[in-house]
Amino acid sequence: MPADARLESAVVSAWQRRGWLAWLLAPLSVVYGVILGARRLAYATGLIPVARLPVPVVVIGNLYVGGTGKTPLTIALVQALRRRGWRPGVVSRGYGRTSSVARIVAADDLPVDVGDEPLVTARATTVPVAVGAARSHAAQLLLARHPECNVLIADDGLQHLRLARDLELALLDDRGLGNGWLLPAGPLREPAARLRRVDAIVRHQSGSAAPTPMPTSAGDVPQFAMVSQLGETIHRLGDRSQTLTLTELVRRQRAAALTITAAAGIGVPQRFFGMLRAAGLAVVELPLPDHYDFQDSPLSSGSTHLVLVTEKDAVKCERIDALRKDPRIWVVPLQARIDDRLVDFVAARLEQHRKSPHGSSAA
Repeated sequence: MPADARLESAVVSAWQRRGWLAWLLAPLSVVYGVILGARRLAYATGLIPVARLPVPVVVIGNLYVGGTGKTPLTIALVQALRRRGWRPGVVSRGYGRTSSVARIVAADDLPVDVGDEPLVTARATTVPVAVGAARSHAAQLLLARHPECNVLIADDGLQHLRLARDLELALLDDRGLGNGWLLPAGPLREPAARLRRVDAIVRHQSGSAAPTPMPTSAGDVPQFAMVSQLGETIHRLGDRSQTLTLTELVRRQRAAALTITAAAGIGVPQRFFGMLRAAGLAVVELPLPDHYDFQDSPLSSGSTHLVLVTEKDAVKCERIDALRKDPRIWVVPLQARIDDRLVDFVAARLEQHRKSPHGSSAA
């Protein structure tokens, strides 16, 4: 495991409890909380202007810093809304890109130019996707280029208050709220009480065949479920026409004693590893920092027979000649299934906006 991945793992582990490190950093969290409060007040009073769009905006975000599954939820919700006749577009910051200027994402763009997650979203959904450090600028650009879009989904926009929103979905995974403290003493971008002001909470599960029924609400906030699953068919990194089912891979591993390494530069690599094991594979774990760029690739050497990566990692690996030509590397798609009640909930709110449009409101 790379040193930066070990550090990231250690920090996440520390954030799950209120140990000595958390107490040491607690004063900084108080300062951070004061800054957050002042910022929110500035938006609420109009001191900092809010961009209001002519179409409804659905914001997907989290309180726990890092990856909780926002992009898979974005993709699943976009696909579900399209099936119901909506024409969505997606806006995102484009984490890791070298420019802050807003631009439209093309399927053949470089991850360094648009970010890995927006590129995955654009390929998976084929809907218009725009990125920009200011999501409001990205949204305005998207609507100018694609006026047919009648709803925008903001991936990771809960804290981007400059963009007004009509619906907020907060995503939680099995880490919950960690130790419940703000950065840097804890993992929270905002106080836990913020959950009482969102429109719905989505709880990210993994390993189930279908979203597990959950209580209708926690207090006054409805809760819904999302389940992460592996796609049954995987493909070779350098040639998408070469495919294999996971069932067949399990059979081959058992028959030939194949050594398989699973590499993941995502928010929670252990979720990916766990799903592979649940599918029947024995894997050597290679957790990497979220958004790892693979320029200093840990995949180039070693005696492993096969390497399995996620689609988020694949969009970076395929740009590196040595990795693209490595026949050992296969891509495993991750799919999200969302509670039908969540789609009903979002669609109903969008219909309300369509019938009585009053413009978006700030959070």
